[in-house]
Amino acid sequence: MSLWEKAVAEFIDVIEWTDDSSDTMVWRFPRFENEIKYGAQLTVRQSQVAVFVNMGQIADVFTSGQHRLTTKNLPVLTTLLGWKYGFQSPFKAEVYFINTRNFTNLKWGTKNPVILRDSEFGPVRLRSFGTYVVRVSEPAKFIKEIVGTGGHFTLNDVSEQLKNLIVTRFSDMLGESKIPVLDLAANYNELSAYLTGKIAPEFLEYGLEMTKLLVENISLPQEVEEALDKKSSMGIIGNLDNFLKFQSANALEAAANNPGGDASAGIGMGMGFAMASQLGKMVTNPQEPSHSAPPPPPLPRQETDIKYYVGKNGKQAGPFDKDTITGYIKKGAITKETLMWTEGMDVWKIAALFGEFETLFKSTPPPLPE
Repeated sequence: MSLWEKAVAEFIDVIEWTDDSSDTMVWRFPRFENEIKYGAQLTVRQSQVAVFVNMGQIADVFTSGQHRLTTKNLPVLTTLLGWKYGFQSPFKAEVYFINTRNFTNLKWGTKNPVILRDSEFGPVRLRSFGTYVVRVSEPAKFIKEIVGTGGHFTLNDVSEQLKNLIVTRFSDMLGESKIPVLDLAANYNELSAYLTGKIAPEFLEYGLEMTKLLVENISLPQEVEEALDKKSSMGIIGNLDNFLKFQSANALEAAANNPGGDASAGIGMGMGFAMASQLGKMVTNPQEPSHSAPPPPPLPRQETDIKYYVGKNGKQAGPFDKDTITGYIKKGAITKETLMWTEGMDVWKIAALFGEFETLFKSTPPPLPE
């Protein structure tokens, strides 16, 4: 290699980016007045994409590898600048490096509880959190829709918007699923898969791809969890008498292993034994409840209390008790066709339909003709 070739090689323009951070998504290559030499060497590493922007318009996109910047390798930019016969002088363009790797273990969670109506507990407040994984799938769209003209764009600049989108869709999905609260833990995989499929198209609008989303936990308020813990404890303890005997046996064993304990400890232990014994007796022989028995139901209504109304010739008479009606039937003043009514009936009915007077009409002759 000649001395001139070595000198030229020393001044070859190298454009590259080595990312030392863990959250940088877009980085603009710094260059005074954005001038790039003809024949510059562009190095794009794995999980990177280089985007050339000319006067606010996205020109060329380079994937991983080494590229020598000439009119042949910059077809769009060459067309925009009108180079018909090539160029030898520096040209102006902004170079953005896009990090296309997966950004993992990103957190999402509900800032405020989600109020739902549960079939077993009624209205409940639920909180949830999880993780998701995202990557830039369409660099040109990502720069256009999200980055703009920023020279350094990190994950924090877009994570808040992504988390809000996830929480909104998750709350809506949880309300529509109608899954009982106690069965939610058995459906984490199904909820995660459904939520991923629902949100993925919306992420693509920003040029992002959600590769995975996980629902890690859905929790109840602390007071509800404490009530459930107490209920679970009751079920685990089972027979309270046996549990108290077991606790007493453990206390005796502890006392045997600590013969040098002070007197106050022995007194306290003795009181514990006494209480355990008393509770055991109460469980074995429960006492009658101290509260008074509920009052008896009211007596059924006597037949003498029933009052009847009689309708005859368009006029209403009464009320009459059963004995009075019986006398009228025997005299023939009330016939089978006479209308009668008593409390609890919707309409007036003929006397023959009253079961309590049915036998009287069979044994009583009809009234004499006029």
